[in-house]
Amino acid sequence: QVQLVESGGGSVQAGGSLRLSCVASGYGYSRYCMAWFRQAPGKEREEVARIDGGGSTTYADFVKGRFTISKDNAKNTLYLQMNSLKIEDTAMYYCAAASRGICTTRADFPYWGQGTQVTVSS
Repeated sequence: QVQLVESGGGSVQAGGSLRLSCVASGYGYSRYCMAWFRQAPGKEREEVARIDGGGSTTYADFVKGRFTISKDNAKNTLYLQMNSLKIEDTAMYYCAAASRGICTTRADFPYWGQGTQVTVSS
């Protein structure tokens, strides 16, 4: 059974940094695509960044240059380093895992964590 457990969220002032972690279990972690999504109150869930089975990364325009997705295969852990945080980055952040190496749409992610809250204040 696949389990994804996020941590690292919290409250931070604008301009600050946070690092989110997602530990995966019961899953062929290193070979498959994984991603971070977020959902703000009243808004739809949106993709933030993804990393495919080969290690290639893709970022949403609104986080390019500020966020970095990475993974440590030895620790079965996915990370999201978030720098220069903005108030509009406030959201629940979710880790998602695909069952194949390449992922292109949200439908490619059958596995989800429970989320970790990120709140950015002025």
